[in-house]
This record gives sequence, structure tokens and C-alpha cells, in this order.
Amino acid sequence: MAAVCFRVRGSGIEFLLVRTRSGRWTFPKGGLEPGLTHAQVAALEAFEEAGVHGRMEEASFARYIRRKRGGNGHSAAAEVAVNAHLCEVLRLDPPQEANRNPTWFSAGQAKRRLQEDRASDYGAEFARVVDRAVARIQRLRRATSTSTDALNKVQLEACEPARFHNRMEEASFARYMRREPAAAIELAVNAHRCRVLQLDRPQEFDRHPVPVRVPQLTSGAGPNGRKKE
Repeated sequence: MAAVCFRVRGSGIEFLLVRTRSGRWTFPKGGLEPGLTHAQVAALEAFEEAGVHGRMEEASFARYIRRKRGGNGHSAAAEVAVNAHLCEVLRLDPPQEANRNPTWFSAGQAKRRLQEDRASDYGAEFARVVDRAVARIQRLRRATSTSTDALNKVQLEACEPARFHNRMEEASFARYMRREPAAAIELAVNAHRCRVLQLDRPQEFDRHPVPVRVPQLTSGAGPNGRKKE
């Protein structure tokens, strides 16, 4: 699942891209997480990779094919279908993942960056997603006078229902647990001890309330321990 993050500046639309481990530009994206919908996974990736707070569209508006390298570095690359969800960015925090370098681009610049260092057919897939996103955003803006707003479906702010908030926290903590099990266990124990003794929360949890709270990571890998693109 990918989060196609955008903002509107004047009459123009800008897209937020992040760097892959190999240095190419891409959309924030990731795989399925237990207990989360596709849109919620896209929301989690947007927050972790780019620090995004915003509004995510529940239904995907496009699908593209990307090439994923083999796990051992020697096996043939596999083609993976990625569902793209539109996300209107309301504000940005520093991303949880290091070296992602989230950067805003115009639609034309985004297409050029996404096509760099990719085969022509894969680059065309990314460019098509940007074109479809622009068309979708323009339709949504024309329909703002109606009572239906698809981008209200998945909120990425603290006003979200507690059940969704808890699922996002659990998914993010599970990722951190897989990468740093000892640190994650210590964090959980300290949090539980503070609750029992009615002490202040550990510093790691003392942040502006958002659906995902995990300690800042410093490596290039994602919080789930997988080597992400």
C-alpha cells in the first residue's frame, strides 16, 4: 500500500516523495499489517516515512506495479502490485525513519523524479499515478460543497476513535518489537510500571498525541525490521 501525499498551494498541487534505501524517489509505502485496513497501513507508512498528519482516502484510487529485489540479493526481482491511497497533508513532523528526506515537488517534478533510475515502463507507472492523483484531487475540490468527503474516511490526528488509535499503536509497536526486541520489552515494562505506580509517562511516550508512538530510529531500515525500499 502506498500513500500519495499532496497539498494544494495556490492553483498548484504538490506531492510529497521520500527516498528509498537506494536513493530513488518514491511514495511512502509498505506491506499488510494485521488488524489494519489498506488505508490505515498507508497512513502508518506516511507517518513513519514522512511524518505526515492528514486525511487519507479509504478506497485506493490507482494501482501500480513496482519491481522488488530478491531477499538475498541474488534471486530475480519480482513484480509487486501496489494500491495507492490519496492523502491530504495537514502538517508534518520529523519522520520516524532516517534518511527518507521527505520533499515537496510539483506534479511535473514528481513525475520526473519518480521516473529517474527506473526502467521506462516502471517510470510510466509512477507518472500515471501522479496524473490520476491530480485528476482525483481536482474532482474532490470541485465537490467540496457537497456533504460527502471521501478524505474524511481515515483521519491521522488525535481526534480519531480510540479503537483505531489503539490498532495503529499496536501495529507500530509490533514493528519496533521485531527490530529491537530488548529495547521494546524495556519500554513496555517501564510504561506498565509507571501506570501501576501512577508516575509520569516515560519520555519516549511524551509526545504530541498521534496514532503512532514509537522511539526515534536511527538506522535506514524500517521500524518493522524489514529492509524497505
